[in-house]
Amino acid sequence: MAQENAAFSPGPEEPPRRRGRQRYVEKDGRCNVQQGNVRETYRYLTDLFTTLVDLQWRLSLLFFVLAYALTWLFFGAIWWLIAYGRGDLEHLEDTAWTPCVNNLNGFVAAFLFSIETETTIGYGHRVITDQCPEGIVLLLLQAILGSMVNAFMVGCMFVKISQPNKRAATLVFSSHAVVSLRDGRLCLMFRVGDLRSSHIVEASIRAKLIRSRQTLEGEFIPLHQTDLSVGFDTGDDRLFLVSPLVISHEIDAASPFWEASRRALERDDFEIVVILEGMVEATGMTCQARSSYLVDEVLWGHRFTSVLTLEDGFYEVDYASFHQTFEVPTPSCSARELAEAAARLDAHLYWSIPSRLDEKVEEEGAGEGAGEGAGADKEQNGCLPPPESESKV
Repeated sequence: MAQENAAFSPGPEEPPRRRGRQRYVEKDGRCNVQQGNVRETYRYLTDLFTTLVDLQWRLSLLFFVLAYALTWLFFGAIWWLIAYGRGDLEHLEDTAWTPCVNNLNGFVAAFLFSIETETTIGYGHRVITDQCPEGIVLLLLQAILGSMVNAFMVGCMFVKISQPNKRAATLVFSSHAVVSLRDGRLCLMFRVGDLRSSHIVEASIRAKLIRSRQTLEGEFIPLHQTDLSVGFDTGDDRLFLVSPLVISHEIDAASPFWEASRRALERDDFEIVVILEGMVEATGMTCQARSSYLVDEVLWGHRFTSVLTLEDGFYEVDYASFHQTFEVPTPSCSARELAEAAARLDAHLYWSIPSRLDEKVEEEGAGEGAGEGAGADKEQNGCLPPPESESKV
């Protein structure tokens, strides 16, 4: 009976799960921000070229087709109206009649002549005559406007095709960031790599801490951005990205993680956005790749597995281990506490070493005392005795 009651009794309450943070930047680099309630939509039309380039591909292709089709239809209708107004359609069988356009016998023929004129095909069957001044003016206008439409639409398609957005897909970031010791100091690290053999020229890396904060006056600032130093002062932020590199942020007094211990970091709520910029070697266009790390994606006490090996005459990168980490001994205290402990240890060594040397010198002096006389020089505090030339009179 007791076992049955125990089976139906509620177990220990689980700790409440922390609600997942909404990403500011997705892992693939897409910014998770949407523009809403934009009333001044006319501003998009003032920069029509950029608006067309930013459109989705299906909308861009639709606009591309409509731009040419509507232009051909518009001028085709004008050619038909000229022929209709001059009476060319009523004298199709009259050989003595000189029409504005030879062999233009209807709207379809006018539409085809408009296409031939704007695309400069010129099959030779339909030809404008010199007895139609209004047709000559229309021909000039269509030639000029057609060239402008060609330049605008071909330019839009070229820029859209040559955009370096897809180049960023071959720039990879490690799935996790790690915190461990490097040269005795806590560092936040992540790894970047380039999958292509054509490299990114003048590559540079930046890191931003996205975290809401409240000022001393009570103002709440959502998604406040703070720079994380990744070597700007020393030039380490400029990368030679031939093989995967581990980017390090030293947690010092200027770092926002200076007072964050392992437990405090796990309870915190933030997002680290990393940005890699550079020029594509093949095209010379600027490329930007982005990624982010949430609190759950920062591993304390881990280090990245090496991916570079030396083969016969070359170095080989194993991208199968690119995201792998392994645990290393790492203190759980904050970087500030670690620095204070190191300072206390250095101070203790500074004062203990001379005192120990003094005790050793006194012991040696007591053993040799009477044989050397009162004028013998002694070593004190680890210092060497003066040279013989100076001690002799």
